[in-house]
Amino acid sequence: MAPKRPTGAGAFPKAVESPAPALPDPDALYAALDLGTNSCRMLIAQPKGSGFHVVDSFSKSVQLGSGLERTGRLSRASMARTIQALRICQQKIKRNKVWRMRLVATEACRRAKNAREFIRQVKRETGLTLEIIQPEEEARLAVISCAPLVSTKTEQLLVVDIGGGSTELVWIDISSVPRRDRPAAIMRLHAGFHPPESPFPAAKVVDWISVPLGVATLRDQFADVEDDAARFALMSWFFEENLAEFTPYQAMQSREHFQIVGTSGTVTTVAASHLGLKRYDRTKVDGLRMTSDQIDKVIRSYLELGPTGRRRDPRIGEDRQALIMSGAAILQALLRCWPTDRLSVADRGLREGLLYAQMSADGVLEDGPF
Repeated sequence: MAPKRPTGAGAFPKAVESPAPALPDPDALYAALDLGTNSCRMLIAQPKGSGFHVVDSFSKSVQLGSGLERTGRLSRASMARTIQALRICQQKIKRNKVWRMRLVATEACRRAKNAREFIRQVKRETGLTLEIIQPEEEARLAVISCAPLVSTKTEQLLVVDIGGGSTELVWIDISSVPRRDRPAAIMRLHAGFHPPESPFPAAKVVDWISVPLGVATLRDQFADVEDDAARFALMSWFFEENLAEFTPYQAMQSREHFQIVGTSGTVTTVAASHLGLKRYDRTKVDGLRMTSDQIDKVIRSYLELGPTGRRRDPRIGEDRQALIMSGAAILQALLRCWPTDRLSVADRGLREGLLYAQMSADGVLEDGPF
């Protein structure tokens, strides 16, 4: 008996089409959280043109690294403070219905022996998944956050991010990139310091370093020095000693076409003091260019005020007064080392870099000037 022919045999096979990749949603919200040694900061933003529009934000001094230099561990009190702040972040993420996000932790969690235990506790108590990133990625994100501030005349760029537990420095050569494309070439570093071959002229990372000294860790190293001016001088000298391995430090560079961009609470506080702002105004600070003489004048005024005067100075602020001199010591050391008489002030950093990197990877940013 012949086998029964199955129904539909001999018909043309029906092509199975793979679903088209979903187009990125230009209205989507993105979140970026930076948990550092001293502060917890978050931004929620929406892509807008070649940049983004901030919808919600959060910033609080949590002092996660308090006592870390002495014990090598995150203390119960600092973890409790931080988790309380992270609960607020979680509520903002939920309220805004955000599901595209990167939540990162930096130097304090890289160094603490109980960091993994803390990350698990955060997940258990807030539902947030923190990711500990390595120094190279932290430096890279700080660099791309500053892309809009890069001058088209710049050929050699130094980006400095003074954090609570570490300071990242990245030296970039963009001399081979056409002038109008230089900020965009910096942005393309979101793919890595050594991105794959591209038809576009590339920014070249000459060298980078992560110095394990930030405003909190440097202050703690010299907490036993009673004299204010002596402590400041020692901090500045010690930080400069830790730059010896940074390649561009070894040779004098030309002042011409050189730009240094500083991103940190220290840099923005010095800028606010220079402008005499009683109330901080980001629009006046971000992108400001200060001369080395102007910076030096502000730092000298801080020294003249002394610890008591700095605590009372509204330009410095309560959160920043305990850390401003260690940050100023780092800043002064940097200005001694490199041939520039100007510094571009960036009120931006890791959070903005995280947002740019996510949005660039998703293809929701438009090409064009920032």
